[in-house]
Amino acid sequence: MAFPLSLEQKQTAFWIAVWGAFLLLLLALGPVLTPFLAAAILAYALNPGVDRLDHLRFRRFDVPRPLAVLLVMVLFFCALAALVLIVVPVLQKEIPLLQAQIPAFLAKLNDLLGPRLQELGVKVRLDSAGIKKIVSQQMASSGEEIWSAVLASARVGGTAVLGWIATVVLIPVVLFYLLLDWHPMLARIAGAVPRRYIGRTLAMANEVDTLLAQYLRGQLLVMLVLAVYYSVGLMIAGFDVALPVGIITGLLVFIPYLGFGLGLVLALIAAVLQFADWSGVVAVAGIYGLGQLIEGFFLTPRLVGERIGLNPLAVIFALLAFGQLFGFVGVLLALPASAILMVAFKHLRRHYLSSSFYNA
Repeated sequence: MAFPLSLEQKQTAFWIAVWGAFLLLLLALGPVLTPFLAAAILAYALNPGVDRLDHLRFRRFDVPRPLAVLLVMVLFFCALAALVLIVVPVLQKEIPLLQAQIPAFLAKLNDLLGPRLQELGVKVRLDSAGIKKIVSQQMASSGEEIWSAVLASARVGGTAVLGWIATVVLIPVVLFYLLLDWHPMLARIAGAVPRRYIGRTLAMANEVDTLLAQYLRGQLLVMLVLAVYYSVGLMIAGFDVALPVGIITGLLVFIPYLGFGLGLVLALIAAVLQFADWSGVVAVAGIYGLGQLIEGFFLTPRLVGERIGLNPLAVIFALLAFGQLFGFVGVLLALPASAILMVAFKHLRRHYLSSSFYNA
């Protein structure tokens, strides 16, 4: 027997369907939303600085919000440019030295592995002349396939490069307008929430905001501690590029695997170029291995995990789960997204424990 729906039930079903269709549209437009999502994350992080400048008063001059937005954005992008200026000189110094060391490295590799390969019946030279010969033979035997593959890769790569350029250009523009209109935008979002849920929604939003602010402070502490650790460790080991490599590793640690991987590669290159024996490589392995243990089992769980109310096991599970579901972006956003889900779960659990379904 079918029961007729009331007007309120019909309206609820209609708006649930509308919001469901809107979410499906957002999922379909995922690649287009990348610069807007990145700009929104940056706007959330930079908005407190804009608010502080916006409320400053110099004698009789009030700082207008557009000027505050411009100042904060200029400072932020100057900090990014300073990071690039730290990385590029290191690469410019190490890459030519590495190119000069490649023939000697290949000669040592040929002396080490050549006799063993000949014992196995593999007649190949691993020095620079032998590798050039192998590459030229492979190019001659499959030149057409390689050329077609290169053209296909160039087409795909060109499209990807254009997409990245468009994203890089769009992010500052979107960021400026988001910061300029931040508080009215939040007010419009709050105005769209049904009035019966507005109090509970605002309370949850304030909890999430507090947790994310604590997460950012904890992550900054982790970056600072690791930058000091890697710089001092490489300096004690006698590396000439200890300071820039340590700073790069520490400051990029907020991007999982990228900061550690880039710093490890730069340190290994410096070890090969600076030290005649394996002592530099062993020192890098020890410093970065211990640093990874300190970050994974102490700094991140204590300084970040405890600040957002997650125990160390939950932090590790969040990184693995979000990485499996959403890839690299999921790993990047695992902890703040976990904080949001934790607030929602806490309210859901409270509602469940007070429901008649549980207490009946």
